[in-house]
Amino acid sequence: MDGAESYGLMESQCIRRHHRHEPRENQCTSTLVKHIKAPVHLVWSLVRRFDQPQRYKPFVSRCIMNGDLGIGSVREVNVKSGLPATTSTEMLELLDDEEHILGIRIVGGDHRLRNYSSVITVHPEVIDGRPSTMVIESFVVDVPDGNTKDETCYFVEALIRCNLMSLADVSERMAVHDRTDPINY
Repeated sequence: MDGAESYGLMESQCIRRHHRHEPRENQCTSTLVKHIKAPVHLVWSLVRRFDQPQRYKPFVSRCIMNGDLGIGSVREVNVKSGLPATTSTEMLELLDDEEHILGIRIVGGDHRLRNYSSVITVHPEVIDGRPSTMVIESFVVDVPDGNTKDETCYFVEALIRCNLMSLADVSERMAVHDRTDPINY
C-alpha cells in the first residue's frame, strides 16, 4: 500500500499518531506503507542504523558519520550514479527505540530536495500467522522551481518505494536465516 491507496484502521491510527506533517504552500507531503514478512526486531535493526543506510537503501554507496549517533548527528551520504545527486547531508532528528521511530532532515547536498524531513515508523503485525512488520514512511519537502507538487511527490515516493522494497527483501532474507523454531526445519 502506498500514498495513492486507502489505509486500514491500523495504518490510519499509526499515521495520525506519528506522521503529521504540516506542509507550507510550496511543499508536498505523502505517506507510504509497506508490509514486510519479517519480525519487528529485524526490520528495526536495519532502519535504526542511521550510520548504515546502505544496508538496505539501494541508492546509497557509502555513509560517513559526524557525531555519536545521537540526536543531531549528521551523516554524509554518497549517492550511486543514475540519480540527479552525488551527495546528501542528513541530520538525525528523532530516534526512539521503544516506539520504533526514526526522523531525518536533509540539511545539505547537491540535489533539489530542500527542507526535506521524513519520519519512518516500524509496527508489529501478523501476516499469514507469522510475526511481521508494517513500515510507514512519510515526508514533507519543498517543491523545486519548475516542478509541480505532483511531480515532486511522485519522484520522492518512487525513491521511498525502492528503499522500502529493498528493506523488505533484506529483512525477509534475514528472517529466513534467523528462524530458530524447529518446526520450520
